[in-house]
Amino acid sequence: MATLAIPHPVPSAAEDAEHIRKAVQGWGTDEKALILVLAHRDAAQRKHIQLAYEEMYNENLIKRLESELTGHFERAVYRWIFDPIEREAVMAYVALKKTFNYQVIIEIACVNSSKELLAVKEAYHARYKHSLEEDVAAHTVGDFRKLLVALVSTYRYGGDEIDISLAKSEARILQDVIKQKKLNHEETIRILGTRSKAQLNATFNCYREDYGTPIEESLAGEDPNEFASALRMAIGCIVNPQPYFVEVLHDALSKPDTDEDTLTRVIVTHAEKDLRGIKEMYQSRNNVPLEQAVRQKTSGDYKTFLLALIGN
Repeated sequence: MATLAIPHPVPSAAEDAEHIRKAVQGWGTDEKALILVLAHRDAAQRKHIQLAYEEMYNENLIKRLESELTGHFERAVYRWIFDPIEREAVMAYVALKKTFNYQVIIEIACVNSSKELLAVKEAYHARYKHSLEEDVAAHTVGDFRKLLVALVSTYRYGGDEIDISLAKSEARILQDVIKQKKLNHEETIRILGTRSKAQLNATFNCYREDYGTPIEESLAGEDPNEFASALRMAIGCIVNPQPYFVEVLHDALSKPDTDEDTLTRVIVTHAEKDLRGIKEMYQSRNNVPLEQAVRQKTSGDYKTFLLALIGN
């Protein structure tokens, strides 16, 4: 469930645009007023606000906000203002072109449904005049390239039907490549890059039952390297994204220097979807509410904005 809190009744887009205009005019910016509007509107409402603002003031709202805000707060608001599909296209571009971050690409490819991933790729193509596959291939090499291109290129079957004999067979294949320390085997990439999520879940269940260890633990026992790490991320995102994102949040918040980029990404992309469940699991696993952890590790308007999205 979402954590986004929307007022009732919701002001009109024109009213919200007017409030934002007042907040950004003059010598200083009224960040609290911006948060009061933007952090409490869903994607469709934010889109209507943008259109109303441009029509009323002949100015692009996103560009105006970029010029008014700074730091982590500006980056969080920038990501939030987009609708979810376009946001992920922008995030993929930044992850590839500016600060290469394969974790973002894996999350987009493996958490989304096939239809959602296709929509992200279409938005990416329309915005940047390149395919996502093309840019992933251009910024990676070797086996790592093969894996990431396979993940972003797939259109998985979305149903629940599984083939248990196939699951057992492919669990055996995965056990063999792990045992032989050949994680980059083409069969590993084929299985992760083509099978449905239901079929992969069955395969990983067979792996655990037949070999006594979850596949993630088997991979974690390998020598630490980027490819093994990417495989673990992909499996986590495919099998059960919620625990995966709990771990991502914990890692971002537990570092001496908070990983604000990761923290922002998870909160912004899940506030309208399933952040409530992630929050509950975070508290269960860490004995600390997510709100408290965010409050302790962030500050200023950035903190206020994130807490609003979390539903504080």
